[in-house]
Parts: sequence; structure tokens; C-alpha cells
Amino acid sequence: MKRKNDRGFPDRNAIVAFIKANQGNVGTREIAREFGLKNADRAELRRMLRELADDGIVKKKRHKISEPDTLPPTLLADITGRDSDGELIASPAEWDEVESGEPPKILIEMPRRPKPGTAAGVGDRALLRVERSEETEGPAWRGRIIKVIDKAKSRILGVFRELPEGGGRLVPVDKKFADRELNIAKADTGGAQDGDLVSVDIVRSRGFGLASGRVKEKLGSVKSEKAISLIAIYAHDIPLQFSAAAEHEAEAAEPANLRGREDWRDVPLVTIDPPDAKDHDDAVHAQPDDDPNNKGGFIVNVAIADVSFYVRPGTALDRDALDRGNSVYFPDRVVPMLPERISNNLCSLVPGEPRGALAVRMVLGPDGRKRSHSFHRILMRSAAKLSYAQAQAAIDGKPDDITGPLLDPILKPLYAAYACAKRARDERDPLNLDLPERKILLKSDGTVDRVVVPERLDAHKLIEEFMILANVAAAEMLEKKSLPLIYRVHDEPTLEKVHALAEFLETLDVPFTKSGALRPTLFNRVLAQLEGHDYYPLVSEVVLRAQAQAEYSSENYGHFGLNLRRYAHFTSPIRRYADLVVHRALVRALGLGEGALPDSETPETLSEVAAHISVTERRAMKAERETVDRLIAHHLADRIGASFQGRVSGVTRAGLFVKLSEIGADGLIPIRSLGTEYFNYDESRHALVGTRSGTMYQLGDVVDVRLIEAAPIAGALRFELLSSESEGSPRERRPFRPQRKSSKPHPGRSPEKKRKPEKQKSAKGRKAKGKNKSKGKGQKGKAW
Repeated sequence: MKRKNDRGFPDRNAIVAFIKANQGNVGTREIAREFGLKNADRAELRRMLRELADDGIVKKKRHKISEPDTLPPTLLADITGRDSDGELIASPAEWDEVESGEPPKILIEMPRRPKPGTAAGVGDRALLRVERSEETEGPAWRGRIIKVIDKAKSRILGVFRELPEGGGRLVPVDKKFADRELNIAKADTGGAQDGDLVSVDIVRSRGFGLASGRVKEKLGSVKSEKAISLIAIYAHDIPLQFSAAAEHEAEAAEPANLRGREDWRDVPLVTIDPPDAKDHDDAVHAQPDDDPNNKGGFIVNVAIADVSFYVRPGTALDRDALDRGNSVYFPDRVVPMLPERISNNLCSLVPGEPRGALAVRMVLGPDGRKRSHSFHRILMRSAAKLSYAQAQAAIDGKPDDITGPLLDPILKPLYAAYACAKRARDERDPLNLDLPERKILLKSDGTVDRVVVPERLDAHKLIEEFMILANVAAAEMLEKKSLPLIYRVHDEPTLEKVHALAEFLETLDVPFTKSGALRPTLFNRVLAQLEGHDYYPLVSEVVLRAQAQAEYSSENYGHFGLNLRRYAHFTSPIRRYADLVVHRALVRALGLGEGALPDSETPETLSEVAAHISVTERRAMKAERETVDRLIAHHLADRIGASFQGRVSGVTRAGLFVKLSEIGADGLIPIRSLGTEYFNYDESRHALVGTRSGTMYQLGDVVDVRLIEAAPIAGALRFELLSSESEGSPRERRPFRPQRKSSKPHPGRSPEKKRKPEKQKSAKGRKAKGKNKSKGKGQKGKAW
């Protein structure tokens, strides 16, 4: 019999015991079922679970509740060493030590005959399936290697520097190896010249002094900005060349024809993309619904390139695509997920050419809600290739020779259907963080021309909304058919982040009241109150940082940012492997012919795929971000001493990060350069506060700075502060009120005082960090 309190409600100990007995598989629904709770008891249950989470007794992740130190069943881990018996020991690759303490150790169980791709050693990174150990001694977790993702680096990328006596030194590009220069003998330079970007094989050295290296490959002069993206490509081990087998399969592929397809070649579908897009994998069409029962409604067609027809499971093309996970976009090049023959030819929906596609036809009611949908394998012919600005100009009364004939029959119905769909979107009220995205434009020689912020038009929003509708339809169809799929999921913010946001808003006297379930509307309400206010950019940044990071998962826990219960990526299989899996699942579910998801694919196998492509997505994001930083640092290297205006984009104990208004570059103002007084780091305010004057430098402040140093290889800029809106009358502008919890002084600038131990935070486990700048339509510029 289950223990209950005086009110007939299960006590805390009984609930915690049930959670511990069902690690990682418990949600509020399972707890309610176990203890026979009715709907009226749900509010009390949620309150108790919040208290348990606040006390650090349980942890909530993806709508599942577990013990604080529970690891997910599949995770990415780094193999860090061996135990006394010689067995491999690993730790989670993503772990927040500040909030969760030391990362747990995982004992790797190696079979006598490892499967191909699972043999690992110290320094490798691997995808593991983990579970709690039943042993009372040793690591609390044990794991089995699913796949080795990265081998320990025996090759380093760096800049070759010649020595007068011959030979040279390698200055590593990776900051982790910045203090590990390699000596390169004259015979091992491989013809490299001073300033060349080279990859070097490490030659192990037994003696003291520098280790030696041998130049393996010359990648060009680092003085050329065209070589800068190569740094990120090699540093992050992004595959640059396709296998010979994959190239052969791509060249041998035959164009799709009508066999097994519906003929949609007379449907005037159009593509709307950026002006510099090289592949066009989605096309749209809309028309008013002539059904008298749906007066004011629309039929929207979204056609997506049929990549699954060409890239079959288990082929060399499939293996290469899975290894890459996604395309990677740099200012000067694209590293595609698929060979050009597929991505830029057979699967590019160019005007006038017959192309195979997987299409979804959606019926929208006059309220904008989707009433029904159906999927079709088709042969289509694009009626036109338009840019966003071109389509918008036509609607705004400035059509050109191409859009003029399309205005009434194609573009006006598309915009009318979007206006209809927008009603449902506004009612759904997804997270409204429409932050500007900057784009680097290059000259013909690869140098930076300028940085622009493209105007966000209704044409962008139209395509985005139709892609979201198509993605939802795909997820709903596969759930209805009980087929496994890879969801695009976005967890709600953790309680800790919500509490931190509330504390921050309180310092600005901005009301923030949370009642009931957490919804995007809560954050939208705050942003709407501040629109047009000086605080708006600051609060937008803090709200963004409070959000979780989107990822792929075979388990659905919803999409918080879009406020959707189910969501899957369907609309870009040319550049995202997740979409290809969804296409294959639809082909299988609906019996649409060749290229279906194999019967061997299960939620368990797809969980491994989801974990892998989540990693490749983060790898791409990091590589893209680093390349932009290096390009801009290279561009500013000859402007040392110049003055700029910017905004504080980050506050740390080390100083202030500033984003320049002119080009969006980020750089650091070291805390030691802020003045002669000591500055405390106020975490709740996202600010540095002077202990004597009360001067406060806060996230979002507008500042004038001077560029002191630019390091193109590291992609780093260093500034000094000239003036700030915080200076002069800080108390009048933004009064400093001491917080209940004492500020943490910067260790290098504050008097040495013994500080009390910090209170242990309640959240345990891994924390998703960063923001996802996926280029997939339906989520541009968002954290999901």
C-alpha cells in the first residue's frame, strides 16, 4: 500500500521512491497513474514536483523526472583514461560543472570482438548507451560504445613559422593546443612557407622540450581570407571530400520520372529563396478552397525535393550523408551533406525542369488552422525561381518581368493564404524572439566587403510558416501510422533559468509573474511590455539565454519555442539528415515506393542517429561562428586604434563582451581596463558594479570602444572602453540596489577576502547551452 498523507495525497518519500525505481521513464502522467490521482490532484502534484526540483532531490528534463544525477540512455562521452584494471573510463562530453559538480564516470564495457567502428582508446569521443552499474564499487555508470565519433588527435592544424636556421615551428590554431608548439625539422616542412596554414602529424618525442611534427598537407596562406573557413573545417574534422563510392553513385543516378508518381507538372509551384541560394529544395503554391464548407479557407501545397529516391539506406551516399549529418555554411563556401550532382542538380527544383518531389497538400480553415493534410509522391515542374525581395517587391507594387505575370495567379493567393495561416500562428503565440541576423558579404577576392542585416520581409515569414505547417503535418502523419521518426524537439527552460530571469527582471522593476504551466506567452508578454524601451535589446538577450537548445530525438517532448506538441524536420532533406529519415518514414508509411525506411529502423536505432546528428549540428554551428569571428578579425586587423560604437553582449568575471553596431563583431574589454576601482560581478543583473562609485556596466549597455588588438587566427578582438551610457549618473539612470545575495568579486580585481561557500544549486545533470542557428526554414534566427 502506498504511503499517503492526511489529505490522501502520496507523501514526498513515496513519490521519490517511485521515481528512483523507474529511472528516466517517469513523468507526471506515470506518477498520477501509479498513485491513482485524479485531474483535480494534478496541480498539487506539479507543486510538489517543483519543490522537489528546487530542493535538488529530483531533476526535470524533457518532461521526464529522475534523480539529479541520472544520465540519458544515449549520450556523447569523452574517453578520459583507464582504471586500475586497464578498463576504459569515460565522462559526458557536455556537462556543466558549475551547476552539477564533477561529471560522473562511466566504465566502458568492451566485448571480446568489438563491432566495426566501436574500437576505442583514451582521447576518443564516442556515442554510448549507458545504464546504472549494479556494482557497489567503482563508477556508478557503465556504458557500451555504439560508435566512435572522433579519434584522439594525432594531427594538428596550425600556422607554419620559419626559423632562420631552417625548419620551423607550428603555432596551433586550436586554443586548447595554444601552448603546445611543435618543432618541425627542415626535412619535414613539406615545402611550407612562413604563414602557411598546414596540417601536421605529431611525431612522439621521448625527451624534454618541444614535440616534433611533420607537415602532412599545405592548405594555403593564412593571409588569404579564402583559407580561413578551412581552419574551422579541419579543426572540427568536418568531412570535405566524399568517398569515391558516393561520388560514383551520385553520377550514376537517373532523373526521376512519372513511374509511381502523381503528375503535378501543371501545378504552378514556385521557389522563394535567398538571392545567392545554390540549391532550391522547397516550392510552394496556394489557392482559395472552393469547398462551400470551407469558405474563406485555402489549400496550400508544399513540395520538397525527393532526396530519398536517390539516397537509399545503406548505400555509400547514405553513409557519407549520415557522417556529415548536415550541410555547413561559410561565407565563402558550403560543405554540402550530399554531392553536387544530387544537391545542385537532380534535387534542385529549378524552373522548367521535371523534378521528383514529396509534397504535402494542406487544407486551412478560415481561422488559419490546418483541417487536413495528405502526402503525395509527385513529378513537378517549378514555374519560377524567386528571391525573397523579388516576391515582396511584386506584392508591394513593384513587379519585374518575371513576377509581373505571376502576381495575380500565384503570388497574391500565396500571401492571402499566409495571412490566413498567420491568424492561427498568432493564436498559438510561439516565442517571439525575432533577433536580427547579420550576413557577411565578400568581394571577388574573398575579402570582407561589408556586413549587412537583411530586412525581414513578409516573404520570409510566409515561407517560414508554410514550412512549419508541413513539418507538423509530417510528424502527425507518422504518429498516426505508428512509424518511428526523428522529432525536432525543444525543451522548456529549466526552473533555475526561469528563476534567474525573474530575479533579473526584478532588478529592472519589470513585472514577471508565472502561474500555471510554462508557455512562450509568458516571455512574449514581457517583451511586448518593453518594445521600444531602452531595455528591450537587453531583455531580449536575457530571455534568449534562458531558453534550452533544440535537438533531435526519437522521443517526443514537444517544441517549446514554436509552442507545438509534435514537430519534425521534413522540408530540407538536401542539407539535413533528419529530414531524409522523415521522408523515408513517410514513403514506408504510405506505401509510396522505393527508398523507404527499412524495417530494421526502430526508435532505439533512431535515437542513436538523433544523438549523432545533434552533435554534427552543434559542430556546424560552432565552425560557422568561429569562421565569421576569424573573418571579421582579419578584416579589422588594419584598423587598430579605430573607435566604434557597440552594445554589451556579455558580462563575465573576466570583463565585458561588446558587439559592434557597425559589423556585429564581438570582442572583450578586460575587467582590469575598466578603471582603478574594484568591480563585482552581479550575476542576477548581468552586470559589473563598481564597489566605490556604484557605476554599473550591464548587458545591453551602449558603449564607445577603441580597438586595441585583433588576432585573426584566434578570431579574437580586444577593446578598451571610451565611454558608456552607464557613466556620469549611474544611480539616476539605473540605480544600484544591493541584492540580498552578495555579489561575487572578480578574483583579480577585488580585495582578498574569504568567501562563504556558495549554496549548491538544485539542478543536476547536463545543461543544453548555446543557441541553434539552424539554417532550416521554419526556424530562422531562433534558438530552435
